[in-house]
Amino acid sequence: MKLVISIDVEEEGLFSGHYPRSPGVTNVAALSRLEFIPREFGLPLSLLVTHRVAQDPAACEILARWRDLHRAEIGAHLHPWSTPPFPEMSLREPVTPEQLPTPILREKFTNLVAEVRRSLGVKPTSFRAGRFEVGPKALSLLPEFGFKVDSSVAPLTLKGGNDYFLAPADPFHLSQVAPGKPSLLEAPLTLVPLISRLPRALARLAPRLSSSAGRRLLSCFQYLGAAGVQPAWFSLPSMRLAAALHRSRGGRVLTMFFHSTELVPGGSRLFPTEAAVAGFIGKIRTFLYWLVRSGPVEGVTLSGLYHEWVAGRLPLASPECSR
Repeated sequence: MKLVISIDVEEEGLFSGHYPRSPGVTNVAALSRLEFIPREFGLPLSLLVTHRVAQDPAACEILARWRDLHRAEIGAHLHPWSTPPFPEMSLREPVTPEQLPTPILREKFTNLVAEVRRSLGVKPTSFRAGRFEVGPKALSLLPEFGFKVDSSVAPLTLKGGNDYFLAPADPFHLSQVAPGKPSLLEAPLTLVPLISRLPRALARLAPRLSSSAGRRLLSCFQYLGAAGVQPAWFSLPSMRLAAALHRSRGGRVLTMFFHSTELVPGGSRLFPTEAAVAGFIGKIRTFLYWLVRSGPVEGVTLSGLYHEWVAGRLPLASPECSR
């Protein structure tokens, strides 16, 4: 089984409900707390970088060290609220990519990719949308900027406001991104149902209820009917269960994700103290030890998944999205 460990490397303050344009990025230094991952397990990281982080010389020095010493991939992470340009809009932040005029969204992509390339010397080919807010407009632009793989889909949730509830847990082919443009590989976050047939049954039931009741039904599923390998969302037993279920059902890839801000006390409401952060990091280490002992695991980056697919070594899941 292949394992992707992806981290959204981003600015501070986002879990406070505010969306400032020029916040601090000192949390990036806390990536040092993860050096045990390549050192002890030989696993590479995919570091998905926001425009604000790419602007900061000290943060980029840390990221360059991860790239050069630990084989980390540098990808891109779009926060529309902190990526220029900033047009006057009647909508309050966070304005989603789908709400932005296409020319403005294209400029934001242009500036994000250019800043990552200028400051870190790489052209990113992997991508994740902030708040998982990816839809047809953003997906249609990604190939234009050289992106090969997206990792913005969280199956079995309503995150991002787009209908990917029935998306598979394994990578799949986004074949209808835009006419005449190269297609994308989607590497969804690994969330699996405890009962394999239940999500489809609920997806059929939800439209028969009122709009609000249907959304509540589906939005609760992540907490009551699913397990995942996301350490900030799930307990250690749930992470182990998700990996075991996915493996037993023929899954080929586990995709883990968390935020760089979750590595510092107070960077997230979930981890307000040093003890909470230490417990979070300990959970990741314990899970990786268990995963490696329980069966063969190959670490791979997001862009590495794309190359495995192109080389014919990664069979894809069927894109069962209900959209």
